[in-house]
Amino acid sequence: MTTLTLAPAGHRHTEGSLSSLRLTRRGRVVLAALAATVGFVVSLMGARAVVADAPAAPVEVREVVVEPGDTLWSYASEMTVVGADVRDVLADIVELNGLQTSTLEVGQTVLLPVASE
Repeated sequence: MTTLTLAPAGHRHTEGSLSSLRLTRRGRVVLAALAATVGFVVSLMGARAVVADAPAAPVEVREVVVEPGDTLWSYASEMTVVGADVRDVLADIVELNGLQTSTLEVGQTVLLPVASE
């Protein structure tokens, strides 16, 4: 297909100049569809971030005072249900208590989630 472009008098039309670029109807449709797709993807990512920032459901806990020989692993092992991974329960305990390390001190109070039945 051949396109003919008329330039105003006194305007020098050079090959490759920006003024020679024209967006066809199909090009405008493709550009609009691309913009809509990008907007949709960005809105999905934003919605996912909002959901991720929502507060977690409340968890019923019990307080335990650490005694000599107690470890986070021993607490997690006692609480883990059959088929579950002790490491996941341990990670939950660490997050619940805001611990930086897994070291416990005798006399320290630790929150443990109550197992749902």
